[in-house]
Amino acid sequence: MLAQLSIRDIVLIDRLDLAFGVGLSVLTGETGAGKSILLDGFALALGGRGDGGLVRHGEAQGQVSAVFDLPLDHPARKLAQAQEIDTDGDLILRRVQYADGRTRAFVNDQPVSVQILRMIGAAIVEIHGQHDDRALTDAAQHRTILDGFGGLDKQAGATAAASDILKRARQALQTQRIRVEAARKEADFLRHAVAELGKLAPEQGEEEALATRRQGMMQAEKVTRDLADAYEAVGGDGSPVPALAAVLRRLERRGAQAPELVDPSSAALNTAIVALEEAGEALAAAVRAAEYDPQEQERVEERLFALRAAGRKFDVPVDALADLAARMSADLAELDESEGSLARLEAELAEAEASYLSQARALSAARHEAASRLDKAVKAELPPLKLERARFITQIDSDETARGPEGFDRVEFWVETNPGTRPGPMMKVASGGELSRFMLALKVVLAERGSAPTLVFDEIDTGVGGAVADAIGERLARLARQVQVISVTHAPQVAAKAGRHFLISKSALQDDAAARTVTRVLPLEDQTRREEIARMLAGASITEEARAAAGRLLGAAGVRV
Repeated sequence: MLAQLSIRDIVLIDRLDLAFGVGLSVLTGETGAGKSILLDGFALALGGRGDGGLVRHGEAQGQVSAVFDLPLDHPARKLAQAQEIDTDGDLILRRVQYADGRTRAFVNDQPVSVQILRMIGAAIVEIHGQHDDRALTDAAQHRTILDGFGGLDKQAGATAAASDILKRARQALQTQRIRVEAARKEADFLRHAVAELGKLAPEQGEEEALATRRQGMMQAEKVTRDLADAYEAVGGDGSPVPALAAVLRRLERRGAQAPELVDPSSAALNTAIVALEEAGEALAAAVRAAEYDPQEQERVEERLFALRAAGRKFDVPVDALADLAARMSADLAELDESEGSLARLEAELAEAEASYLSQARALSAARHEAASRLDKAVKAELPPLKLERARFITQIDSDETARGPEGFDRVEFWVETNPGTRPGPMMKVASGGELSRFMLALKVVLAERGSAPTLVFDEIDTGVGGAVADAIGERLARLARQVQVISVTHAPQVAAKAGRHFLISKSALQDDAAARTVTRVLPLEDQTRREEIARMLAGASITEEARAAAGRLLGAAGVRV
């Protein structure tokens, strides 16, 4: 509930601090005293639209703070906690309005956006007036209100969950259809590519291994050729060994004739021949060891060139060909299984649709039943509010093709103000006074089904008097047993039923600069309260009869004066 409201430098209010409590509080005063200014200031703290014109003349800024005492599990605290705001103790909403039109918003002294302030404020306070176009007159909220009245939150949650499953099933089927269609368009290419890559059978790292082997074989070809040439020169047909052997034999035959000349030369030739034979054997062994095979090199080169050609064709590195082949094979396998996959997803979608329709139809039936009870309950509240000839209608339009998380029902509160007239949306058909009384009847019926902790009614008794005003006061008092109610009123019957009574007035002050007018709000007790109610009854000239009537009103409400 609202515990305290503080306003600084807003229009005619220079400084105002009001303490509120549980039950019904009323604000009264003459026309133009500043009641609307106070409510405009309060709405500013709740995230209402800012305006530089709200700042008191001559000041740079104004400020409004609203202190709320709320249960620890109240949704407003959860909204604040979601913004990482410390919510221990009271919840304080504050708005600073600058004369240049700028505003700043705070929750528990932490800066927030106006949108966040408005969300939190809407969870705490509802403001209802003759021309209010929010709260109960917002058709977008009527379905939620009906579900709350009927205790259908669990069913509505189940329908929302079924809607989510249906949405995901529809998306999964659509995604699979797109994938299958794309795969079908590429099926011929995929089959050809998979066959080609399957025949090629590329392996990871194969390109590098083949390139290294080819390079080695190319080097081996050159070495082997040089070794063969060397062998031919040393041990082949062009070898000098036979000629050297023949010369050696001739020298050896001459050795006995001149040993001192022949023997050293023969020994040197023999050594040369032995060395050449050994070199020839070594070269022959080297040629055999090289084992160069031109056909093998050709096979290696063909494989390497085939791999590189495939890489260029499929625009991937050679080392990625194996993974590409695996992916293409998987795509083909998926394509082959696509009909079964589509059939499975279509079956899942049909099941999700059936489940959603079952939940939504059950919810719709429950809403129609709850609507009948709501209409009956509101109807019982209308006669005392001088709406005995009117009808309240919870209009439900169901369209199973318009499926959403909330079901397929469109809910709107309609009224028929007089028999024989055409019913229509409450906001369009009801006049200002009728609209406020319809809303009051609704709030009385809905109070036990959940409500904002603070309800503000702005002059909903305008244009009525006597028994109707008394009925409005009685219903406001009844509402105040469930939630905190604050009412701006001109009806003495309403004011008499309040637990707290505040008088709003204007007064002229003289300061050093000039005279100025300010709005004051005073709590009334006992005699002062009776005097104000007497003024409301009699006008400017308060008579003893008016005072006596005021006393009777207060006495009937259980207030001693």
